[in-house]
Amino acid sequence: MLGLRFHLLNQLSIYVVDWQIHYRLTRRVNSKAYRMSQKISKVVLAYSGGLDTSVILHWIKKEYDCEVVAYCADIGQEEELAGLDEKAANTGASKTYILDLREEFVRDYVFPMIRAGAVYEKRYLLGTSIARPLIAKHQAQIALQEGCDAVAHGATGKGNDQVRFELTFMALAPQLKIIAPWRTWEFKGREDLIAYADREKIPVTASKEKPYSMDRNALHISYEGGILEDPWNEPKDNMFILTKSVAETPDKPEYIEIEFSRGNAVKLNGDAKTPYEMLSALNKIGGQHGVGRIDIVENRLVGIKSRGVYETPGGTILYTAHRDLESITLERDLQHLKDDLSNRYARLVYNGQWFAPQREALQAFIDQTQKAVNGVVRLKLHKGNITVVGRKSDNSLYSANLASFEKEEVYNQFDAEGFIRLYGLPVRESYRAYLNQILD
Repeated sequence: MLGLRFHLLNQLSIYVVDWQIHYRLTRRVNSKAYRMSQKISKVVLAYSGGLDTSVILHWIKKEYDCEVVAYCADIGQEEELAGLDEKAANTGASKTYILDLREEFVRDYVFPMIRAGAVYEKRYLLGTSIARPLIAKHQAQIALQEGCDAVAHGATGKGNDQVRFELTFMALAPQLKIIAPWRTWEFKGREDLIAYADREKIPVTASKEKPYSMDRNALHISYEGGILEDPWNEPKDNMFILTKSVAETPDKPEYIEIEFSRGNAVKLNGDAKTPYEMLSALNKIGGQHGVGRIDIVENRLVGIKSRGVYETPGGTILYTAHRDLESITLERDLQHLKDDLSNRYARLVYNGQWFAPQREALQAFIDQTQKAVNGVVRLKLHKGNITVVGRKSDNSLYSANLASFEKEEVYNQFDAEGFIRLYGLPVRESYRAYLNQILD
């Protein structure tokens, strides 16, 4: 019996290995056939000049025998963009677009999300999620302007970004074909790309050793992969760019005041700021005090749990201040309803559904609530903490007379007895019946 079991297990393992080899070979042949059948003449590629997109640019041109237009969106990543067009041309691009989208990013994407109070799984401030629809929108516009029949991106087949890019393409330019090389080519990882770049003489600067991947924009920096894939590993302090470690922050707290108009931050310490200027200034101030670091495991749309480490100093300050101002300007039930819808809004953003009827309908409701969210919030930043120490608004619903424990002219405490009797009637009657049911 034991020998038979061993024989069956051995046969099964051989079958599995054979199937894996067959699958890989078939997938490679099918992927090649699929590419040949698409008949693409011109593509716009979301291009950064890094290893992945440099290889993708060359690979698409070679595999599809088509023209490739490179496109880079400046959304505050603060990378050196000088010479990027020359690098793209040397890699094979026929033209390069470099668009400054920093103000649009903060004004039309980050600020609406802050007005919504959207936080994914109660911790992630959606820094990467909110950037992809903007990048993809302009990519689709360039594709239509250039007469392209396809768009391409460098997102992997295991992450969320592929969904965010492609849902935007489908919403705004459904006629465009989509090329996602990581889902079809034979390369398995970074070493394969470096070998290909060396073989094809692609101008890139890359090493085989990379401890993690990083994505930066005006709202945040994210870190994942590599040494961070083990959720037990503590991130090295020298990894962080925007924020100081708590041990290195000033011993003296810093006080700041943010003024809001219709839910948008418009002044910092009395000085008017554009949306991008506001976020940039708060990133610097918050970073000096170690504000905005989180280390989480989140649930990706594709069903994988992923560990991410994030720096969002300015965004964390804005969320905190905005939420506190709402506490004195929104009516109770309206605030509770908005809180419920904020979770739904956050999932839509995370899942790439920015250009979707649900998100736009929610935005209309949210922006209606924000008409009263005007005022000033005072905050104290110290050793990684944000403490709200004051708030004021001409639209405030807060009444010191009603809240006071000292005065009886406005609120008769005796009236509370009848209210509690009526409010508690269902509990008094139904809970005893419920106990009898579960104890029987």
